[in-house]
Amino acid sequence: MDPAAFRSSTAGQVLRVVGWGYWAYHPNPLPPTIVWTPSLVLALSEATAALGELKGLGRTLANPHLLIAPFIRREAVLSSRIEGTQASLSDLYAYEAVQLQMFDVTTDADSDVKEVHNYVRALEYGMERLKSLPLSLRLIREVHSHLMEGVRGEHQTPGEFRRSQNWIGAPGCLLADANFVPPPPDAMQQALRDLEMYLHAPPALPALVRIGLIHYQFEAIHPFLDGNGRMGRLLNVLLLSTWDLLPQPLLYLSAYFQRHRQSYYEHLMAVSQHGAWTNWLEFFLQGVLVQSQDAITRSSRLLDLREQYRQQLQNRRAAARLLQVTDYLFLRPIFTINGLSAALEDLDYQSAARYVKMLQEEGILRETTGQARNRIYQAGEVLDTIVGPLSGEEAESVV
Repeated sequence: MDPAAFRSSTAGQVLRVVGWGYWAYHPNPLPPTIVWTPSLVLALSEATAALGELKGLGRTLANPHLLIAPFIRREAVLSSRIEGTQASLSDLYAYEAVQLQMFDVTTDADSDVKEVHNYVRALEYGMERLKSLPLSLRLIREVHSHLMEGVRGEHQTPGEFRRSQNWIGAPGCLLADANFVPPPPDAMQQALRDLEMYLHAPPALPALVRIGLIHYQFEAIHPFLDGNGRMGRLLNVLLLSTWDLLPQPLLYLSAYFQRHRQSYYEHLMAVSQHGAWTNWLEFFLQGVLVQSQDAITRSSRLLDLREQYRQQLQNRRAAARLLQVTDYLFLRPIFTINGLSAALEDLDYQSAARYVKMLQEEGILRETTGQARNRIYQAGEVLDTIVGPLSGEEAESVV
């Protein structure tokens, strides 16, 4: 790491590590001094308004899980994609469908899919844990242990802050060639204590600005040996919830970060090297705006699709039970009959199979394996609504 590249920064300082001779970056405690340019004020205003609209939508949902479950999985795929995984949303749903079957099926799931599945588990665990434990270093460690369990990096002390130096650079690079070296373990521990204090300090800045600052700070500290990027993006969701900015976890920024991946990394580095807080915050707030609008549009389309199915099926025999099955498609648009039977109370396999056949006849479902046993069914319209491109967008290639 070239210390000269960081000399103009007000966000931290580069110091030589005593006894080792390499240079490491030490971020200053939050908050920094924010320069409130007109463009930053406008970005905050627009992001706050869009988030407020999404918050209003979240409060009106009769069954928010119909939206939360698919949005969490889309986030898991895209956040993991930033770190180089190639698993798709269809891969994730197919993996989960097999895991939910009542009979024993062995799988040889790709490690990428397991990593994405772990992201879902970690986020769900964190949201539930917030009911009994404040957002803290302890909760962050617990969530990280779920994120890294049984996947690449599982030997890199999941759930524990690092006790050795890590660094960021090209694959296979050595410490001396790293682009960025976060603080060594002793300084890291102090930086984490400062970060936790800021999490609970009386707010002196708007909540969305504080989340943007915290996201940068977490990535600059890089407290784990692996999984820091994903954990930092999970932290955004937990902060939105714990600060009551959203009643339901409906906003996820990874789609925006993935779409602008290079800019995302460049803005984070620019803060470290030049103290470019304003540019980073404008980028972050633009992500909040864009993804709030995206979530509103997708939520409306999913609710419209659900109503369309209800109208289509209302005259079918056993319509009430069939509509319950249809709602399950929004939770898991790729599933098995065994998984469906297990998920809905008092629904035996034969009845579940009959309802699936009805939905196939209506063109709502199709079977994807062509097998006689262990068949997997897909609700294509639901899946497309979750991840398909909106007007004027490029496809995310996550299906």
